[in-house]
Amino acid sequence: MKKIIGAALAAVGLCIALSPPAASQHLRVALREDPDILDPTLSRTYVGRIVYMALCDKLFDINEKLEIVPQLATGYRWEDPRTLVITLREGVRFHDNEAMDAEAVRYALLRHLTMQGSFRRSEIADMEAVEVVDPRTIRIRLKAPSASFLAALTDRAGMPVSPKAAEALQRNFGTRPVCAGPFRFVERVAQERIVAERFPEYWDARNIHLARVTYLPIPDNTVRLANLQSGAVEFAERLEPDDMKTMQRNRNLRAVAVDELGYQSISINVGNGERANTPFGRDARIRRAFELAIDRTAVNQVVYEGMYVPTRQPFPPASPFHVRDFPPTTRDLARAQALLREAGATLPITVEMTVPNNPDLRQVGEVIQAMVKEAGFDLRLRAMEFASSLQAAARGEFETYLVGWSGRTDPDGNIFSFTRTGGGQNDGRYSNPEVDRLLDEARKELDQAKRQALYASAVRLAFGEDVGRIYLWHRKNIMGHSARLSGYRPIADGMVRLQGVRLQ
Repeated sequence: MKKIIGAALAAVGLCIALSPPAASQHLRVALREDPDILDPTLSRTYVGRIVYMALCDKLFDINEKLEIVPQLATGYRWEDPRTLVITLREGVRFHDNEAMDAEAVRYALLRHLTMQGSFRRSEIADMEAVEVVDPRTIRIRLKAPSASFLAALTDRAGMPVSPKAAEALQRNFGTRPVCAGPFRFVERVAQERIVAERFPEYWDARNIHLARVTYLPIPDNTVRLANLQSGAVEFAERLEPDDMKTMQRNRNLRAVAVDELGYQSISINVGNGERANTPFGRDARIRRAFELAIDRTAVNQVVYEGMYVPTRQPFPPASPFHVRDFPPTTRDLARAQALLREAGATLPITVEMTVPNNPDLRQVGEVIQAMVKEAGFDLRLRAMEFASSLQAAARGEFETYLVGWSGRTDPDGNIFSFTRTGGGQNDGRYSNPEVDRLLDEARKELDQAKRQALYASAVRLAFGEDVGRIYLWHRKNIMGHSARLSGYRPIADGMVRLQGVRLQ
C-alpha cells in the first residue's frame, strides 16, 4: 500500500512531543485505535483488552498452546457438570489495597451478569448463582452443563474489579479502573494516551520489569510503523502485511506474525431499528447477491498481499470446529444479478457501509464498493473512529458494518454473542429460533463430535441460508517491536502480556 511519508514523519514528531521522555523501564505501545470505556463489564474493543493486560488480571488466562491456565485462580474442579469450584490466590490486592478475595470475585461476576448495558451478560448467562465457600474459594452453579463457561473466564468476564471502587464510581468506573493487574491506572487523555505505572504489591511482581507503560492510539498504520522505526515507541500492534519486509530489513526491529483466532466480517442490520428497514436488511436474496459480488481473494491480495485466509464462517481453519464443507463463496456476478431480479429489486440498490477510520479498512471498503457496483449496488462508505462506530452499531445506526473480532479459544466466543437472539454483541439483531436452539445446545454439549455437528448446522443456517453476517477472512496479528525488547510471548489472541517483558 502507498505510504504518505510526509504525514507519517509529522505525526512521529507529534507523538514524540506528546510522549514522556524515554527510559529503559518505560514501554510505549502504539495501538491501532483508541479503546472504548475501560470497564471490563461495559467495554468491547480489542485494544481495550490489550490495555487490560496491564490493569486487570483474570481468573484464568491462556498459554501459547491455547490451554486454559490459572492466573488469579490457583485451580478449579467440577463437582458435577453444573457446579464449578474455583480456588483463589492468597494475598492478592486490588490497586486500592482492598483484598481480592472470594467475595470480591462474587461481586464482579454478578456485576458482569446484571449491570445494565453489560457486554459480559451473554458470555456468562448460564451462571445461576455464585457462593462464597471461604475467602479463597467460590462455587459457581450453572443452569445447565456448559462446555464454554470456563473459557469465558479467560477474558473480561473473568476480571475481578474492586467492589469498593466500583460502588463508589458506578458507571464512571471506567474513568478510573481499579483491578488486580501488574500496573495501576494513572491517567487517560482521549485519543492521545493511557498511562499506567507498576503496582508494587502485585502478586507476581518478580516477573514485572517495567516501571511504566504508555498506550498511544495511532490509527494510521504508516504513522504507527514510523513511530516504531524512529524509536518513539517500542511496540506497535497490528501492522500491515507489507510492513513485514520493512521490519525484517531493520536490525533494530523485530516482526512477529501469528494466525489469530478471529475474523474480519460485514455485520448486517436486519432488525435493529429503522436502519434495518431496507431491501438489504429485509431480503436474504439481496444479501446473498451482495456476497456473491465480492471476490474475497482479490480484496485480500490487493490490500493485504494475500497474507490472510478467506472465509465464510467465524471459526478459523486451525479450530477443530471449523466447518470444512462450508468454503467461501466464489464471485459470481451472473448469479448475483439473477438473485436481484428474483427479489424484484430496483437498481441500483443503495447500501451504506460503516468503516472504521483506518487506511487499510477504508481501502477494503473501496475495493468492495467497486466490486458490488458491477452487480447493481451503490455502496456508500461512512468512515468513523472505531470506538464511536461500535457505539453507533449498538444503537442500530448502521446498515452494514465492516468490523473484526479478535477471537476466542472456545467456539462459543466467536458466534454466540453475535448471532443468538439477544446476544450482547448482536448489533444487527439477527434472530432465528432454530439457530438459537443449536447455539444453546452447543453450549451445553460436552461431547466434542456432537458439539461440532451443532455448530456446523448453525453456521450453514445463519450464514448460508439467512446471510445474517458476511465473513471475509481470518487475519494475522502482525506485531513489531524494538530489538531492545525481550520477553514478549506471541499468542494467537493477540494480547500484549507484560509479564517477563524487559527493555535493555
